[in-house]
Amino acid sequence: MNISNLIRGLASFSWIGFVGLLVAMGVRISRNQPAKGFGTAVIGALIAAIALSALGAGLVYVEPTERGVVKTIASGGIKQDSLSAGLHWIIPFVEQAVVYPISRQTYTMSTTPTEGQVVGDDSIRARTKDGQEVLIDASVIYQIDPSKIVELHINWQTRYQDELVRPATRNTIRDAVSQYSVEEIVSTKRAEMEDNINVALAKKFESNSLLLIEFLLRDVHFSPEYAKAVEQKQIAEQQAQQAKLVVESKKQEAEQARQTAQGQADAAVIASKGAAEARLIQAKAEAEANRLLSQSLTPELVQYQYILKLAPGVQTIFVPSGNQFILPLPNTKP
Repeated sequence: MNISNLIRGLASFSWIGFVGLLVAMGVRISRNQPAKGFGTAVIGALIAAIALSALGAGLVYVEPTERGVVKTIASGGIKQDSLSAGLHWIIPFVEQAVVYPISRQTYTMSTTPTEGQVVGDDSIRARTKDGQEVLIDASVIYQIDPSKIVELHINWQTRYQDELVRPATRNTIRDAVSQYSVEEIVSTKRAEMEDNINVALAKKFESNSLLLIEFLLRDVHFSPEYAKAVEQKQIAEQQAQQAKLVVESKKQEAEQARQTAQGQADAAVIASKGAAEARLIQAKAEAEANRLLSQSLTPELVQYQYILKLAPGVQTIFVPSGNQFILPLPNTKP
């Protein structure tokens, strides 16, 4: 409890004491009983009550999250300087302080009955560019501009939430929704629409002594018919996507089979080339061996090898003088 409220409480007790003493004194007088000292007590209680009431009416305590506006009977009807946080003195019964919160406030409009400031469905009904009806759940976080407290009091007083925040927000949302198709709101343009609402609403608030902290597009609801159509479309898209995946899978299998066959064919070609090259190398080697062998052959060597092949077991051959061999020797002359 701040000091101004404490003094007002003491003033109230003083008035109660004054009335009580006054009644007690009247009762004693009516019964012809002595009332000595009651007069002094009544006057003292009256003086205390008046003094405390005047003091309580003149002291104004402003919380750190508040600012005050002073109304006066002087020319202009209102002081141009607002009351900052702390204890202030105003002229009792001539001036009056009105305190406003400058902390952040949230105004919510929702389809859920207990979420917003208004009980029941308080969502914003709007029409899209293509004529579809949508229901918007939204919250506005804002605060009073501390430097424009007096201006706010003059223009709106305490009606700023019901007569400015609520209608301005609903109107701005409807204008923004009308610029987009329902498909854009659902998918690609939702963030853009929310940014546009933020910008437009901030300008309206600024021109009316309020600061927009943030606009929150909480949810978008559709009519039952459109919601059913969207569901059917999503099912069809999922089926098409599944079919596409099957086709891609078959393509991958076919490509894999083609690559396998190509690999086998390439392997066969490589094997054939390898075999051919191996045969070529072997033939070249044999030809070279034959060439070297032919160079090393002499008539004597041929005759000797011939005799060895003719009779490996014969150690001696007797031939009549002047006669040929039984078998003619091979011709070794070129």
